[in-house]
Amino acid sequence: MPLLEIRNLTKVFPHGESLFGGKARGEVRAVDDVSLDIHAGETLGLVGESGSGKSTLGRLILRLIEPTSGTVRFEGRDLLAARRGEMRSLRSDLQIIFQDPFASLDPRFRVEDIIAEPLVIHGRVVRSAGGDGRTKLDVPTRVGELLRAVGLDESARTRYPHEFSGGQRQRIGIARALALRPKFIVCDEPVSALDVSVGAQIVNLLAQLQRDFGLTYLFISHSMPVVRYLATRIAVMYRGKIVEVGDTVQITERPQHDYTRSLLEATPQLLV
Repeated sequence: MPLLEIRNLTKVFPHGESLFGGKARGEVRAVDDVSLDIHAGETLGLVGESGSGKSTLGRLILRLIEPTSGTVRFEGRDLLAARRGEMRSLRSDLQIIFQDPFASLDPRFRVEDIIAEPLVIHGRVVRSAGGDGRTKLDVPTRVGELLRAVGLDESARTRYPHEFSGGQRQRIGIARALALRPKFIVCDEPVSALDVSVGAQIVNLLAQLQRDFGLTYLFISHSMPVVRYLATRIAVMYRGKIVEVGDTVQITERPQHDYTRSLLEATPQLLV
């Protein structure tokens, strides 16, 4: 059984709706009848140009956006039928790394608070007895483990997001996503806002974390070279539809769809 089964997933947004309450004059099918399987331990690369519906699909899977129709099953459980309490419990296994490391971290929080927030919300922080008989949250131990896992020094815990570079901020976002020990992570263009060399470091980090923690990724990107490097399989998305799915070698060396071929032809080639 796949870890995730996505069947006929569709999201329609009204188009032309007035800011003053006028009726919409049409609709946009951002995601159109998408069906995919994602297996435990793999990285499914989702590639396509900007506006193709990739990020919307990732958010639909996690129910950050409610779909118009379709089903999403995680380990056989219907996510779209889950009630609020059940969905909250399931979210500990389903996390996301956002595209923009500058906008995804609350500037008012210290790093320790940012990473510990999901642990506190889900009641996952271990409580231990203090010397005065009170109980206290063992936040420093868990946050220190997560910082080390993403390649940051423990001294980062007391600092604020604005004190870090873009790549370091993305590492903080990754640590937050790992806090609940999820099984599945949507990586929503996590390197597109970074310099090429810094992005390469983040991609290598994600690959290492997948091996260390047994993670499954949906890796969303408009960059075929990045997806080619990291993904086990690739799904190509065009105008809300999946037009081609296959293993990485087949998609990159023997593409069947014209749109896939155009993406590969648009990839810059290094001149030696």
